[in-house]
Amino acid sequence: MTTNDPQGSAIRSSRTPVAIAAFFVVVIILMTIALFNAPTMGGPRVMATASTYLAEVRRTALPFLGAVALLSIVLGLVAARTIYREWPHPRRRHNLIMGYLFLSPYLLITLTFTVGVVLFAFYISFNNYDIFTPPEWTGLDNYAKAFRGFTNPAEKDFLQSLHNVLWYSLIVVPTQTALAILLAVLLNARIRFKQLFRTIFYAPSVTSSVVITLIFMWFYLKTGYINFFIAKSLGIFGLSWENINWLGDPRGLIQLIVEAFGGRIPSAQWYLRGPSIAWMAIMFQNIFTTAPTFMIMFLAALQDINPTLYEAASIDGANAWQQFRKITLPLLRPIILLVVVLGTIGTLQVFDQVYLATSGGPLGTSLTPVYIVFREALGILGPINMGYASALAFILALLIFFFTFLQRRFIERGTELY
Repeated sequence: MTTNDPQGSAIRSSRTPVAIAAFFVVVIILMTIALFNAPTMGGPRVMATASTYLAEVRRTALPFLGAVALLSIVLGLVAARTIYREWPHPRRRHNLIMGYLFLSPYLLITLTFTVGVVLFAFYISFNNYDIFTPPEWTGLDNYAKAFRGFTNPAEKDFLQSLHNVLWYSLIVVPTQTALAILLAVLLNARIRFKQLFRTIFYAPSVTSSVVITLIFMWFYLKTGYINFFIAKSLGIFGLSWENINWLGDPRGLIQLIVEAFGGRIPSAQWYLRGPSIAWMAIMFQNIFTTAPTFMIMFLAALQDINPTLYEAASIDGANAWQQFRKITLPLLRPIILLVVVLGTIGTLQVFDQVYLATSGGPLGTSLTPVYIVFREALGILGPINMGYASALAFILALLIFFFTFLQRRFIERGTELY
């Protein structure tokens, strides 16, 4: 014997038009967002009215809109399929509707100002685009241009910037991580004025990066406090000191060591000279301002460790170093992974200190990929080249993803035990 449920039958029969409506809603929303992010010529003439803007979109951005249309259709079909599957189940239907209603403000903002912009940047990375003229399709030329420094030394800027940030990461990330752990362990101990020291150590991290950079620029002057302090300190022992222009000296660390033994590294082999004095000066500033932030993370993790573990280790005869090596460090591995990943991402994206202190000099020894993206996108040294800047940004994103994957692979292994 079968029973008929008119309400259930009505719901099941309505899921097809609802799924079709969901498909069109998704497509319309995504195409509207694409329309706002379409690569067009700038200027008041284009932006004067909606009709002039739409005419410009039809003239210059149809390939971009076509690509987004295909993506919109795929996502619309996924949404329609989900609606079609979930609609007959009252509870799941209610959760689906309420969930996306609550998410809709965030989704609209993210799609408009993040996803739409990323799609725009990805599209123009295959074009020659200066904002004021229509995009000109160039294929992979912008990506190939980034690596022409291998064959043409005159176009080595991007390769040199990668060389610089790799040195930056290799020196800054381990140093600031180790320093942050040391400060956290010291401030987790039973010492007097613990809160005062925590405040003092953390103060550089809450200070504006611009302010900190300007202060260090004064310190690094040839007549600044660092040269003055070193000269006075050496003068106590009867030694002299020649003032150094810390932010203007292009000599590399390895170059200085080789020259100390009478050797020489030619300028054509700049990649063998190591980080310059100017670059190491910026490294020191970054360590000074970033280590306290990571110190707070390690301090929170240390306070989460069960004290009975240390008590048991003490009873077994373990000294302080053994307790740190066998208990503290293993239990800090998840936080170490977080700090190393965040530190690597930050060092590969360094910009503000370079922009304020050196502008990529001297001799390109403090160039960074983000600074080159900024320079090319705004035409600081020549015509605006948004396409090339976008290509460099995506290459940098791939490098960050690659290094993050490696770090997760080798550091995260075994953290699930803790």
